[in-house]
Amino acid sequence: MTPQEEALAAAQSQAENFFEKNSKMVVTAIVAIFAIAIVIFGYKKLISEPQMNKAQEMLYEAQYRFEETTPDYSLALNGDESTPGFAEVAEQYGNTPAGNLAKMYAASCALRLGDLDAAEKYINSYKNVKGIPGEMINAMAEGLKGDIAVEKDDYAKAAACFTKAAGISENDFTTPLFLRKAALAYRATGDEAKAQECYKTISEKYPRSVDARDALKQLAE
Repeated sequence: MTPQEEALAAAQSQAENFFEKNSKMVVTAIVAIFAIAIVIFGYKKLISEPQMNKAQEMLYEAQYRFEETTPDYSLALNGDESTPGFAEVAEQYGNTPAGNLAKMYAASCALRLGDLDAAEKYINSYKNVKGIPGEMINAMAEGLKGDIAVEKDDYAKAAACFTKAAGISENDFTTPLFLRKAALAYRATGDEAKAQECYKTISEKYPRSVDARDALKQLAE
């Protein structure tokens, strides 16, 4: 593994840890956004409340497997006789907020299990959600596309995905994180100018982020 690939792997782990630690908050925020949409736009006839509640309940059960100290990603994805997996939630309730989020979880699990085609299928079926809380999740979803591209050694696509992910949600965590991953991917393609541009943006716009110190180091070299 090259230094660039090792750095990309470390950055990917940083994003995944954030997602795992904050996943329940994420679900609650997205479900709340969708509930407001139902009230405002009258979508209640299209997606029933019981269906939404059931999907959320099943998602929480799968999340438990995903968030364990030693996660069983295969069980989290596929479930067993007593516990549903993200794949089942996505298949049965993909048109609900929880079912949509399950697609991203399923992609993350499949990526960790090395099934890149399945990971790509799940993340491509994820639909972006509206609202400020949803923007960060949309950024994570786009970042997952970049992670899959890295595993496929398609660094040009990875760089494009990470750059797009950085622009989806303006904040001090995901924006500099994905800019750093974009820089590493650009560097892997040999485009040092684009890599330096990403590091410069991090150092100037996100000086208090955890990625700023590394950005300054890279700019000084």
